Amino acid sequence: MNVTVRQLAEWVRGEVLGDPELAISNARTLGEAQPGDITFVENEKNLSAWHTSKASAAIVPASVPVNGRPIIRVADPLMAFASIVRHLRARPTAPHGDVSAAAHIHPTAKLAPGVTVGPLAVIGEGVEVGANSVIHAGATIGRFCKIGSETTIHPRVVLYDDCVLGDRVILHAGVVIGADGFGYRTARGVHIKVPQLGWVEIESDVEIGANSTVDRGTFGPTRIGAGTKIDNLVQVGHNCQIGKHNLFCSQVGVAGSAATGDHVVLAGQVGISDHVKLGARVAVGAQSGVPADVPPDQHVFGSPATPLQEQIRMHFGLRRLPELREEVKQIKKRLDAGSVRNDD
Repeated sequence: MNVTVRQLAEWVRGEVLGDPELAISNARTLGEAQPGDITFVENEKNLSAWHTSKASAAIVPASVPVNGRPIIRVADPLMAFASIVRHLRARPTAPHGDVSAAAHIHPTAKLAPGVTVGPLAVIGEGVEVGANSVIHAGATIGRFCKIGSETTIHPRVVLYDDCVLGDRVILHAGVVIGADGFGYRTARGVHIKVPQLGWVEIESDVEIGANSTVDRGTFGPTRIGAGTKIDNLVQVGHNCQIGKHNLFCSQVGVAGSAATGDHVVLAGQVGISDHVKLGARVAVGAQSGVPADVPPDQHVFGSPATPLQEQIRMHFGLRRLPELREEVKQIKKRLDAGSVRNDD
């Protein structure tokens, strides 16, 4: 597909500097771009890579100067580049409302207009699926689940019974929603399972990455708030109440009955203890362990997690330990020498 720089600028509402009629055939990143390609420069740190790039044009922020090649200035180069890639690499979309004859759909299930169901998908008794949702091949939807409109369920996703999904939810391959929580009582040396009789509610505009899990509540719901984005390989335990617009990076583990406020960020491999509450806008650094509540607007790090400035002071203190140890040895030598003279 060949387009001009001017056309690309119109797609992303950007300002063209340089030849607007230059033909562009593809979009690639700075390191891979070739003549005829457009690339993007996210910030001034990428300037040297832009100068050495073979790309014919670039999408840039306002701070990037002209270097002889056409540029398109926009407020957000990354998102503008993503939009251009979608245009240039567009593929025909699958038709809505195509229900495979190889799918198993219970007679009581209700599919709204435009629902697409792939081969070998299973939709159980009493399920309701909203308009224009897509259930890909091999997905399993348990009994009495409710799925909103324009929701996408990728291959091999499993929804246990009674799960509730809002509109525009995206569940990537291998996600499991509504499995039993890890709840046991020990009696006379035997672990006895506590029945997990609740469900999972996922609000609108949530995206959950591949092979992540959200366990059902013990008696009520485990909730994931609207707009929250969860990476691959994340575990959310039973009874958790996750706020709106949270970001959970890969390998996060949130133990049962924990709660987060809105706009919380958990970096990779963070662990949250059971019943812990994180306030709104809390950010937790990578590989941290959080054993206690954190008030709103705190940035914490470490295991156990403490405020970031405290961790920085501790880090520099630890770095000085060898020096301090040597100073203590020298002080001890002087004290010992003084003690000998006094004895004389």
